[in-house]
Amino acid sequence: MSKANLLERRNVVSALLSGRKDAIVVGGLGASTYDIAAAGDHERNFYLWGGMGGAVMIGLGVALAQPKLPVVVITGDGEMLMGMGSLATVGLQKPGNLTIIVLDNEVYGETGGQASHTGANTDLVGVAKACGISDARSLATMAEIEAFAPSMQDVSAGPRFVSVKIDSANLERVLASRDGGYIVTRIRGALGFDPI
Repeated sequence: MSKANLLERRNVVSALLSGRKDAIVVGGLGASTYDIAAAGDHERNFYLWGGMGGAVMIGLGVALAQPKLPVVVITGDGEMLMGMGSLATVGLQKPGNLTIIVLDNEVYGETGGQASHTGANTDLVGVAKACGISDARSLATMAEIEAFAPSMQDVSAGPRFVSVKIDSANLERVLASRDGGYIVTRIRGALGFDPI
């Protein structure tokens, strides 16, 4: 795909989350978390400010603990590469309510914009399929994003894996709370649990 045809990541995330309903949304380290916050802070957002490579495993844990709720992980290619082994566990566990979305700009944006493996020889959709995630695909247009978004509400047809090639624009950071205790307490309260 030519650089001119790449999607703007904030538009992608906004379109994905516009009809989120009760979905729990886990944001990966860095830009994807800023994009989720830019789409609107929500009591069911779990912002991952640290722990690169952990977003999919956190999403998997939440999906297994809350099987009646849709769980959406939105992360970047750098974090997905670091946590690639998590796809094998997702493929084994097969949570029907889990959707993993990778915003792939083919660079490590948080560490200086070095080229990532996805711009060369690593096909994350192929990796997801090889790990047993049969619904793994690339989306390349906003029309495809908008058509896909409602399927994230289906809690029985997953897991789903989506890769979206995006531009590497350095956008203003939109920061929600960075207080881990507050974020955990807020999401627990939104799910009807007592604070810890």
